[in-house]
Amino acid sequence: MRMTLRALRHRNFQLFFSGQLASLIGTWMQTIAQSWLVYRLTASSLLLGAVGFAGQIPVFLIAPIGGATADRHNRHRLVIATQVTSMLLAFVLAALTLSGTVQVWHIFVLAALLGVVNSFDIPARQSFLVDMVGKEDLMNAIALNSAMFNGARIIGPAIAGILVASIGEGWCFFVNAVSYIAVIVGLLMMRVEAPRKLAAHGPRLQHIVEGFRFVKRTGPILALLLLLGLVSVAAMPYTVLMPVFADRILHGGARGLGVLMGATGIGALLGALTLASRSGLRGLGLWIALSCGGFGIFLILFSWSRSFWLSTALLVPVGFCMMLELSASNTLIQAIVPDELRGRVMAVYSMMLMGMAPFGALVAGALADRIGAPVTVALGAITSVGGAILFGMRLPSFRVEARQLIRAQAAAAGEPSAQGAD
Repeated sequence: MRMTLRALRHRNFQLFFSGQLASLIGTWMQTIAQSWLVYRLTASSLLLGAVGFAGQIPVFLIAPIGGATADRHNRHRLVIATQVTSMLLAFVLAALTLSGTVQVWHIFVLAALLGVVNSFDIPARQSFLVDMVGKEDLMNAIALNSAMFNGARIIGPAIAGILVASIGEGWCFFVNAVSYIAVIVGLLMMRVEAPRKLAAHGPRLQHIVEGFRFVKRTGPILALLLLLGLVSVAAMPYTVLMPVFADRILHGGARGLGVLMGATGIGALLGALTLASRSGLRGLGLWIALSCGGFGIFLILFSWSRSFWLSTALLVPVGFCMMLELSASNTLIQAIVPDELRGRVMAVYSMMLMGMAPFGALVAGALADRIGAPVTVALGAITSVGGAILFGMRLPSFRVEARQLIRAQAAAAGEPSAQGAD
């Protein structure tokens, strides 16, 4: 247990962890309530996908600017600013919904604005982890951050399902807005030594291009990001279609939606804790290939199921494999990237993980209207399995370069030794 929770010995990470946990529970409540609100107002799979597109396409377009900003300015202050802005947007959505004046276009606009905020928040927050715990505990901090995210994913949807069914979506939005206060207070209480701004000079466009060039010429990072992008486009949109499964296929309603999303969260939490218990990087490449393939296989089985409880059970390994792939990829990328490029490379990571997802959400919504949600999910899952096979075949050629890059970063940081990625 001490090994699994070792990043919590840092005071700043303790504050971040406790505040972010409360905030993320509210975020998941809003995610579920917003999906159900759109579905209730429109009964359209296509519009579910369109709202997902509107909320995430800004990450694809603007994240490079956010990454350059994280490398040029104080990440601590940048994260505070993004959290305050997110809180204000949640209050607006709550006010519109509780007053009974909310329309679909309001949800589109607010989702897009939140996507713009996330374009700056995600690269800054991912880069800020190393400022809180240092490189020694970075992998553990990434895993615990993922565990926190998915612990909230269990609690938030369950609460949202109850609240939506009993008193409506607006109160979920209000609870989310209030929950941001916890993380903002925690951030303000931190004592963070601002890192040297290694990218403070020169044109911003030049810095953005420099980040893309580093990714392009670094084989292991490029392979990891391409696999993430493929999974985000093809397989991740199953979450966008979950209201369709909950209502039309499994007949669980709003409460069923909360249970299904909570089951995914349980699996993802277990995956994150599994990674947190590790103390080295060796073997992570193989873990990524296997977890990506497992994610696709269990998702295929889920798409075939017509039993609510069997579907719920299948979503546990779906969440486990998904989170293991995402967290392990994040860990390897952050172990390889130099500090002066961390924000920009994590911006590309954001583009592949969240920025590509809206394209998948839009396509999945359109396909589900024509061929049905189960077939759409199965096709995406098969694509994920194919990507895992290709990545596994190329893995031996990536190992040597990855080990060299990790050792180079360890030497630059003054560490006596480093364990290679395998």
